[in-house]
Amino acid sequence: MPREFLGAGWDFPIRVNARGGLSFSRHEQDIEEAIWIILSTAKGERVMEPDFGCGIHDYVFAPNNPGTRGSIVYEVQKALTEFEPRLHVENVRVESFPQSENRLLIHIDYRVRSNNTKRNSVYPFYLTEP
Repeated sequence: MPREFLGAGWDFPIRVNARGGLSFSRHEQDIEEAIWIILSTAKGERVMEPDFGCGIHDYVFAPNNPGTRGSIVYEVQKALTEFEPRLHVENVRVESFPQSENRLLIHIDYRVRSNNTKRNSVYPFYLTEP
């Protein structure tokens, strides 16, 4: 079954290929990179699209406690549901490490809508500078 319906887009980060043109990502890689872009963009960061992005950046300097982690789960689910229609978010969980209180790992389990492929992604988030 062809996977062209999953789309293609510029590689993230943007790169120049050996021919001097832009590199593109395709299919599941494009979706994975879209997740990274959404979570890495703070709301209000894009002038022409102020609503685009994820609200997790409001939690920088927040305490590492269950309330903060629950709010981050909510923000990730909300952003991915709103800005990435090619996937269905099945589960988001935030992992904290006692030895590194400022680092969180955001685990995202999702399903690609068009072919029901289950995938996952892990996004590192820091409450303070490492």
